[in-house]
Amino acid sequence: MPHDDLLDLARRVALEAGALAKRRRDEGVEVAASKSSPVDIVTEADRETERLIRDALAAARPADGFFGEESGAEAGTSGLTWVVDPIDGTVNFLYGIPHYAVSIAVVEGEPDPLTWRALAAAVVNPASGELFTATAGGGAFLGSEPVRVAPAVDLSQALVSTGFAYDSGERGRQGSVVSQLLPLVRDIRRMGTASLDLCFVACGRTNAYYERTLSPWDHAAGALIAREAGATVKGLGDAAPSRDFILAAHPELAARLERELVRLGV
Repeated sequence: MPHDDLLDLARRVALEAGALAKRRRDEGVEVAASKSSPVDIVTEADRETERLIRDALAAARPADGFFGEESGAEAGTSGLTWVVDPIDGTVNFLYGIPHYAVSIAVVEGEPDPLTWRALAAAVVNPASGELFTATAGGGAFLGSEPVRVAPAVDLSQALVSTGFAYDSGERGRQGSVVSQLLPLVRDIRRMGTASLDLCFVACGRTNAYYERTLSPWDHAAGALIAREAGATVKGLGDAAPSRDFILAAHPELAARLERELVRLGV
């Protein structure tokens, strides 16, 4: 399988970081600060987990770059960058909802989702113990078992997941789109962890996922996992996934859902 060494490192570090995050959750969590809005929070566990990841990756591959949610970007000389969300789903983590993740991807090129090429990825849910992985050209896995996107269904039978922005005005606009989409699909899920939303598309637990305003670390790993499982993962039109928009689904369903979302003003 291509990129085995990168995948092995991503998997090992994700599991180690996940164990730390789970210990901190079991001990009790407090908000350390807020970022873009009062509901966009960071905990000390986020910071500690990212430090662990950053140190472990630097020790193993000192020439690589790093791009993390909590500590920013640092350029490398190898042409590879590790894109990390130490605790994706921080609000779930804060409230004790067992649906959060450590997300680690390594990409080739500039750390920009519009141009990078993801090579390997690992997403672990420390609460459930589930580990999703993928390599470019090597397929996607849940544990040791390969996963595939669910077969195409009519839009009316699609279980669709999404998420909302931290900005209250943007959330209102997103809620308007959801209210119009809801009668057209089987149902909507809003689970609060973008990396796992993408992994759930990959393994067929949901049929589709879309969202606006994601940061690169939110989707770097999950997008590769979903793509390697057979999903189309895209932005609007011919664009790559980015902060502007991301959609993941079986290719046939993705086309239908995108048309409907555009019509609804996504």
